[in-house]
Amino acid sequence: MTQSQSRPRNAASWHPAAQEREGLWILTRLRDFVDDIANTSPARLALTVFAAVCLLFTFLLSLPAASADGQSTPLHQAMFTAVSAVCVTGLTVVSTAVHWSFFGQLVILIGIFIGGLGTLTLASLLALMVSKRLGVRGKIIAAESMNNAGRLGEVGALLRIVITTSVVIEAALALILIPRFLIRGESFWGAVWHGLFYAISAFNNAGFTAHAEGIIPFENDLWILVPIMVGVFLGSLGFPVVMVLLQNGLNWKRWNLHTKLTIEVSLILFAAGSVLWGLMEWDNVRTIGSLTFGDKVLHSVFASVQIRSGGFNLVDQNQLESTTMLLTDALMFAGGGSASTAGGIKVTTIAIMFLAIAAEARGDADVKVHGRTIPQGAMRVAISVIFAGATLVSVGSFLLLSISGESLDRVLFEAISAFATCGLSTNLSAEVPPAGAYVLTALMFMGRVGTVTLAAALALRQRSQLYHYPEERPIIG
Repeated sequence: MTQSQSRPRNAASWHPAAQEREGLWILTRLRDFVDDIANTSPARLALTVFAAVCLLFTFLLSLPAASADGQSTPLHQAMFTAVSAVCVTGLTVVSTAVHWSFFGQLVILIGIFIGGLGTLTLASLLALMVSKRLGVRGKIIAAESMNNAGRLGEVGALLRIVITTSVVIEAALALILIPRFLIRGESFWGAVWHGLFYAISAFNNAGFTAHAEGIIPFENDLWILVPIMVGVFLGSLGFPVVMVLLQNGLNWKRWNLHTKLTIEVSLILFAAGSVLWGLMEWDNVRTIGSLTFGDKVLHSVFASVQIRSGGFNLVDQNQLESTTMLLTDALMFAGGGSASTAGGIKVTTIAIMFLAIAAEARGDADVKVHGRTIPQGAMRVAISVIFAGATLVSVGSFLLLSISGESLDRVLFEAISAFATCGLSTNLSAEVPPAGAYVLTALMFMGRVGTVTLAAALALRQRSQLYHYPEERPIIG
């Protein structure tokens, strides 16, 4: 064989472009790795991305520059705060305003914004940034996360809309809040910082506060409380619902089924929560019993909005009546809308299960609502999400009981708040030893990515079978 004949076989050893590609082998391997996961298991990609983001912010918060005293923050506290921020929970083991420096608070705020975009959105963005494209399964997952708001080829545009919507709503909330902080005597930059902080924290249902006393000093200030409530409520609806509202306004007939169910159940839970919370706490002098009628109503409405995931509070949760704590547990577990910044098992899950129970009670073969039939697959996913959520809360509560030795009501409250990424607290998070903090950290992480990832994974695992076993119904109930 001549020398000229052997050159094509060894072209990679001398061709300039080939040498350049060899120098970028790490990026190529990363691209291939992301491509492979995005196309074979987008849910696993979402889990990997969220875990990597949490670890990155844990490292940043453990730096001496992140704390106000210039000392390194212990690992369990840095990790707890990082996961709480990225998972938009709001539980804290140290005071956000006192312990963290401006750099640390900025890291927390960036973590809230990134985490609020959601696991599936982050995974899709990573795949687009690294490989410049999404596979078919990745596009289906991304489209599912946005409730199929567009064609598969428009996933990139949908992701841009999600980010743009977040920025616009948060900017609008900040522009409303900043003048009020200025009027209350804060410096210009202090007012700007607090306006931005509370706007981002509210829309992303994070519940972090930039004041040492939280928002309790503003308990009678509607100029601050109303924007926070509006931000939390909009964030809890979810990006698919917000996009439908932006496109179709209040035209009910043009709303899709997901939007109708989300808004209906959200309003029902908001109204019921306001009335029940107010009635249970009306005469409790430790919370709102000594307030005026108007202030009692304001506290009740504010509490109802925050319970399902907002995390801001105007009263000490330890002083609530036992019945109110149980109501709060139920509403936190319910959570907000799918593909939203809220947590919990999601209101559409509750709607589907309630409709299935009603259909069974009537003897209907199909589950129907608003002229549509709910597919059997959706009901199986709803059952899986509820069971997975209940299991995580039960295991977490058991571990916390054994670690802390606290009463069941406080432990259950904290465990549900962590799983549902709500952020309301009886201060148990700050009192438990490091082992308890790690349990709560795991609950926050699994609560944010677990049920969503499970639902996304199950949605693509339906397969056709060529055979069907004979049916036999066991005794139920």
